[in-house]
Amino acid sequence: MEFVETSTENCPVQRTLELVGEKWTLLVLRDAANGVRRFDDFRRHIGLSEAVLSDRLRKLTTVGILRAVPYRDPGTRTRNEYRMTRKGWDLWPVLVALKQWGDTHAPDPEGPVLDLRHTECGSPVRVIVECTAEQETLDPAQVIARPGPGARRRA
Repeated sequence: MEFVETSTENCPVQRTLELVGEKWTLLVLRDAANGVRRFDDFRRHIGLSEAVLSDRLRKLTTVGILRAVPYRDPGTRTRNEYRMTRKGWDLWPVLVALKQWGDTHAPDPEGPVLDLRHTECGSPVRVIVECTAEQETLDPAQVIARPGPGARRRA
């Protein structure tokens, strides 16, 4: 069975995009991965409406990508900070890959806005695709995509 003959009903890319495939959602995740925790900080930094931000934070906590942690500043009501869960951190390489692509194909003339470096040696970091057996970096010509056990024939 060829890829074009397979159904996209259960496609993992499609399922992932249903959860996080919207601009504001990815920007909330970008900020959360970079230490933004509080509603007002997200709103100011990203520049989106309270209603849209509330909706995105609710969706991300409902599916377990972020978790709400109550806090209370003196003299104020209890509010939530938002923290990445393990499920959320598993999206971090996707965010780094988007940054990497943007720095290459849609660069700012003044250079990268965010400089990601290895804590121990200070070298830049990047996302790669590698063979699990040989730990060799691969390009698309070195990879074959074929239907897996969950593939269903298109109706």
